[in-house]
Amino acid sequence: MGMTGQRWFHRRGDLARDGWESVVDATTPGWRHTGLRVAVLQAGDALELSETGVERIIVPLAGSFTVTHTEDGVTTRTSLAGRSSVFDGPTDVLYLSAASTAAIAGDGRVAVATSPTAEIRPTRHIPASETPVELRGAGGSSRQVHNFGTPQALDAARLIVCEVLTPAENWSSYPPHKHDEHVPGHESRLEEIYYFEAEPARGSTGAPKDAAFGMFSAYSSPAGEIDVNALVRTGDIALVPFGYHGPAVAAPGYDLYYLNVMAGPDAERVWLISDDPAHAWVRDTWDGLAIDPRLPYTTDPTAKEGDHR
Repeated sequence: MGMTGQRWFHRRGDLARDGWESVVDATTPGWRHTGLRVAVLQAGDALELSETGVERIIVPLAGSFTVTHTEDGVTTRTSLAGRSSVFDGPTDVLYLSAASTAAIAGDGRVAVATSPTAEIRPTRHIPASETPVELRGAGGSSRQVHNFGTPQALDAARLIVCEVLTPAENWSSYPPHKHDEHVPGHESRLEEIYYFEAEPARGSTGAPKDAAFGMFSAYSSPAGEIDVNALVRTGDIALVPFGYHGPAVAAPGYDLYYLNVMAGPDAERVWLISDDPAHAWVRDTWDGLAIDPRLPYTTDPTAKEGDHR
């Protein structure tokens, strides 16, 4: 990975700050429109979100959480029923308006997607049962997308957030694509964060959890130079300010998850992409192929309660 890759790819813990395992925000060099915070909490722990002027989506990665949030002098406690693992299907999430402050308490692993904005949209609790689940692609490019924070599902000012589950051996974020030019009706400008997790493939036994990995690539477009070719493990983060990105590949034996956080400078909140012309033809090969029968992933009945770190 060259210098342009090292700038945009961060191993778990590299961005630790103020009790958070990872923090991406406006203090991150070259970063303006999106942010992400990830933390591991134990019972009795709490982390503050004390700024206003930032809209947020709180996403339990593993475990359950209580969010105490205050807006216009009114304090509300919202319980987020979580999950044992990101591979156990959707979770409750909470969208907080840019007028809110909050504190998160619970036991497990939590992510907070952010975007700075002065626009106020209504705070909203989205139960797992209301999360749109999309099975995208086909065959070896099948993946599962939880669209709780997309424009079709959530009234937000700038944030576009979703999470993607890719079964072992499958490819996602594919064909490689970009969203770094404003072409009305065809492409939008969106900064993007990828937060990764990986674990032994569903149904496997005896596999070492810490060994789980996938692969991720990003490369240059006319908008800028970037060169990321990385082995990714749980907690790693890739920043995509511009350029083509993908594939994200789940290694044989290991499932891959990523949380996508997007926002940009365009007036319209919309996700419009352009495939790399060299690889766009691959979409046509999906015609007539079935979705991978392993999908959808929902709650794993073999998962042990509390096994979420």
